[in-house]
Amino acid sequence: MARKVTISKEMILEAALKMLIRDGYASVNIKTIAAEIGCSTQPIAWHFENMEGLRRELALYAREYSRKKGASEYGSALDAFEQMGRAYIDMAINEPNLFRFLYLGESPLSRPYVPDDLLKSDESRSMAESIAAQTGLSAAQAVLCIRNTVIYSHGLATMIATGVFMADEDEVMAMIKYASESFVSRERMCGNE
Repeated sequence: MARKVTISKEMILEAALKMLIRDGYASVNIKTIAAEIGCSTQPIAWHFENMEGLRRELALYAREYSRKKGASEYGSALDAFEQMGRAYIDMAINEPNLFRFLYLGESPLSRPYVPDDLLKSDESRSMAESIAAQTGLSAAQAVLCIRNTVIYSHGLATMIATGVFMADEDEVMAMIKYASESFVSRERMCGNE
């Protein structure tokens, strides 16, 4: 008797994420995932009940994938902030479908971008305080620099992910670094006025 193959929730989410990255969110549905895995639709329906449940779980899974991919240990807050920006731009260049899903409203977990949300976590506040100490800015000035850099970076990444702007990662990171340094310089001048 042939051994029964168990299709796990993890296998389904991994296949769905692979399809999302490769083909885009519109390609992900119960039938196409089943075809990707080589199984019937039953295990998918059993694990997620319906497409809405699958979409919600896929959004969480994709967010965690992105978080792990961008996480690194760096000595300074500025280095960590730069690494986060590099991971963000890397995704826009190399995984534009995932970028669009996570950051341009395709995900069922998407919500409007609110710059003030940047500092709601202890980790983000700590990074802002460290950047303030490293740059000689006040905490409020560092927050403005972070916010402006994130907004500028998001604009570039959006243009890249949607094919409006073409550049390699080093060129884009140099643009972001220049903009960020300009934001810091501007805050320093404003602080001395």
